[in-house]
Amino acid sequence: MLETLIAGVVSALATGLGALPFLFVPALNLRWQGIASAAAGGMMFGASVFSLAEEGLAVGEPWEIVVGLLIGAGFFWVTSRYLEAHDPAEMRKRIGLNKQGLLIVLTMFIHSAAEGVAIGVGFATGQFEFGLLIALVISVHNIPEGIAISIPLRAQGVSVFKCAAWSVFTSVPQPVVAVPAFLLVSTFQPLLPASLGFAGGAMIYLVASELLPDSYKHASKHEAAWGVMIGLTGMLLFVALVGNIDGLN
Repeated sequence: MLETLIAGVVSALATGLGALPFLFVPALNLRWQGIASAAAGGMMFGASVFSLAEEGLAVGEPWEIVVGLLIGAGFFWVTSRYLEAHDPAEMRKRIGLNKQGLLIVLTMFIHSAAEGVAIGVGFATGQFEFGLLIALVISVHNIPEGIAISIPLRAQGVSVFKCAAWSVFTSVPQPVVAVPAFLLVSTFQPLLPASLGFAGGAMIYLVASELLPDSYKHASKHEAAWGVMIGLTGMLLFVALVGNIDGLN
């Protein structure tokens, strides 16, 4: 159980590494902010399809993934509508995020719970090497997720330190959920496919409803399209690389 907790904490901290490249990147003008938002959207879309949905299909039935996707999209839609009707302006002012930033953090926070389940289930198999491998793959995978989180936050003027802090915060569910999943593997494992679909559905809806419209405000449709393609193909290559490492082990 202690090993599961440590693995979850390390994987959460790895997300903060995604903010480090922005120490060397100057502030973006509006045009590049639009392109960056599109690239972040492409990365999140790629993670949803090539990682979450694919992993879900490997451990569950297609209908479970579909149900999870739709429920995740519905959850994000309801949350977004609630924030529009009851804008927590004072809270957002205190934490330094606008509505889009708050939705990104919330969505990625929920998405991390599924990864926490995967870590707990991995160690619950009784094979330490397998659990360690799952934790390592998720930790490495968290780095580009940290980049995807930091891109739109940095474009809003959030400091690099706060980008790293928010990135790590979004992965807090990983150690929190990993231990219960380890202890209650018979209960959590059947929920893993739908949980992965839920996280993917929320992320896809976030991209379509927030990141892409924001991109179109500042960049041309062709620049936004190329931003999405760069983010999407970058995430695909990364997922393929992690998969190859997994296969070698």
